[in-house]
Amino acid sequence: MKYYGKIGFVDQIETKPGVWEEQVTERDYYGNILSVSKRWENTDHLNDNLNISNRISIVADQYAYSHFHTMRYISIYGSKWLVNTVEVKPPRLILSVGGVYNGE
Repeated sequence: MKYYGKIGFVDQIETKPGVWEEQVTERDYYGNILSVSKRWENTDHLNDNLNISNRISIVADQYAYSHFHTMRYISIYGSKWLVNTVEVKPPRLILSVGGVYNGE
């Protein structure tokens, strides 16, 4: 399955002395969805959590290689999902995806 979408990179930026804020940079990437799975996680909350365990291989550019450690989320199926792990396998990056991203 083919993939095209946004990946969010999050950096900590000092806006004033001693005040740090997250700065999000979104970039578009092409790739392939290697595997797709989902699971419901039982919690003590009112609703269970939905987690996906997708693996996505993207064709990386220089920005992705030099900022892979700041990848926070990937847009799939109209939602933003957390990037759990990133494997560097030039010319690609393999992303493992987990729960819903609840950032900005």
